[in-house]
Amino acid sequence: MSEKHSRAAVFSSIDSHSPFAEAFRTLRTNLSFAGVDKPYKTILVTSTVPAEGKSSTTANLGVVIAQAGQKVLIIDCDLRKPVQHQNFYLDNAVGVTNCLVNDLKLDKAIQSTEMAGLDILTCGPIPPNPAELIGTTKMAALIAAARDAYDIVLLDSPPVMTVTDASLLSTMVDGVLLVVKTASTKIELVQETKSLLDRTNAKIIGVVLNQVDVNGGNYYYYYYYAKDEKKNSIPRAAI
Repeated sequence: MSEKHSRAAVFSSIDSHSPFAEAFRTLRTNLSFAGVDKPYKTILVTSTVPAEGKSSTTANLGVVIAQAGQKVLIIDCDLRKPVQHQNFYLDNAVGVTNCLVNDLKLDKAIQSTEMAGLDILTCGPIPPNPAELIGTTKMAALIAAARDAYDIVLLDSPPVMTVTDASLLSTMVDGVLLVVKTASTKIELVQETKSLLDRTNAKIIGVVLNQVDVNGGNYYYYYYYAKDEKKNSIPRAAI
């Protein structure tokens, strides 16, 4: 294992046989089932509050989708505290903000990663007015252009309860994936987050429960719940 990979926050690319990587493959599979009639091509990944694991979830999910042979783009839409450039050890000099402010073309701002099929659009220089940039028609056009160029586009956004960015972005994507840290996030906050997203008519695909200690073991696992609208049931995949 290279030093670069040993420090990386993208664990699913390090040991493909680990329970951690298998959990993300299960998440990938359930996303496919959830969008069997109409695939979710643009997915917003957000959380209720900070430090719930939304960015690492976005990164690892992008890796396992790319490993399945799909062309994936991760867009770092957290224009306040971006981390995707750190996750993949990329330069953050050019990114989303350059596309929005300087009309830089998408293909000129995208960076490739060591994972075949996975590209990153980093945040770029942090702006003084993130919400104003996020809520523009230029942002919607950027997402639409990415949708046309890739099989799957994952957007990493700020938490719903802290700023309005995620709510604004939820109107521009096919679906929303909510990451919840089970050890600390109060259910009342999760319910309020859902209410805020409902107000924008966001399509909530499912919830990733992060840091669930299964049977008191030493490993932390991810669960994914996706509603099967045809059968009005909620299938559960757990590792």
